[in-house]
Order: sequence, then C-alpha cells, then structure tokens
Amino acid sequence: MLSVLTDNWELFVDGFWTTLRLFVIAAVLSLALGTLLAGFRVSPVPAMRAIGTGYVNVVRNTPLTLVFAFLVFGAPKMQISLPTFFWSAVVALTLYTSAFVCEIVRSGINTISPGQAEAARSVGMTFIQVLGIVVLPQAFRAIVPPLTSVMIALLKNTTIAAGFSVAEAGAIPAVMAERGQNQMATLVWITIGFLILIIPLVFLQRWAERRTAVA
Repeated sequence: MLSVLTDNWELFVDGFWTTLRLFVIAAVLSLALGTLLAGFRVSPVPAMRAIGTGYVNVVRNTPLTLVFAFLVFGAPKMQISLPTFFWSAVVALTLYTSAFVCEIVRSGINTISPGQAEAARSVGMTFIQVLGIVVLPQAFRAIVPPLTSVMIALLKNTTIAAGFSVAEAGAIPAVMAERGQNQMATLVWITIGFLILIIPLVFLQRWAERRTAVA
C-alpha cells in the first residue's frame, strides 16, 4: 500500500498542490464577494437588496457542476474567456461559495443589536462606515464555526474541478487507473491527504473561537 504513494509521489504532490492553490484563492475571493453580497442584502437601497437576494437564490440552488459547466463550456460561446481551466475552476468555486458565505455573514449581522447601528448613524456615520466599523467586526465573531464549515466544504468541492481538466487531487484516481495501480490504496491516500488539509482548519476554527469569544 505504501508503494502506491512512494512510486507516485510526484503525482500526489502536484495534485494536492493544485487543490491547495484552488482552495486558498477561491476562499479569499469568496469571503470578499460573500461579504459584499451580505452588505447588499442588508442595504437600505431596495435595488441592492434585490440584487443580493437574487444572486443568492439563483446560485445557491444551482448544482456546482452546472456552474463549472457554464464557465468551461458556455462562457466561451458568450465571448467570456478565462486564461486556463484552473481559473475557470477558481471563478466557479468563488461564485458558488460566496452565496453561502453571504448568508452566513448576513446571519451574523442580524445578531447585532439594531441600536448599535442607529447610534452610529446618529453621530453621522454612513451605511458603509456603520457596516465596516461597527457591525461586521462583531458579526464575524459570531460566525466562525459556520464559516469554517463552508471553507471545509469548499476544500472538498475542489475535487469537481477534476472533471473539467484541472489536474488536482480529484484527478489522481484516473491517472492511477491508467498506470494500473491499486485504486483502493489510491483512494485511501487521497482521503488521508484531505484529512491533512482539513484538520488544520478545525484547529484554526477552535483558536479563532477562543480569540473572539466574548467574556
């Protein structure tokens, strides 16, 4: 079983390195876009609320595979081209995950007392200032566990990119099958690889919860 890993070490390293890059880039972008969309959802401007609500309802209820298929096959026909399949995967994961991040951030915003926002507005702060200085810092303290769960789901969702010509961890079994390697051992090592990536996220969540806990 160990020989499956050692004989194909370069394949496993390259696959998981691509998975890690996909995850980190998509996580940062989805956090930024999701937070922006959450701002839209709680905006006093009806048009912005409609845009945020429409985006979340459409994307959250669309299978991730279809989002990938649209960006890989449909977007080029609409003259929307991305440099590589890797960046198509990044955009697909970002667009999909940001809808879930948006709802988590919005739920965190809703835990903040409306009186704090009203007090901030009474001293002349704008909506963006209230959101960025008063509301969001407190909201993020309340959403560490669900946000970590979404990030873990994002990490596992990167395997879908294998079906769209991205040579990440999810593509390893196909290559190993061509080499005539033991598939069960291959899947076991891939599982171990994902555990190695996910466990630090769990510890990071616990650390963040302790740091942001309200005394």
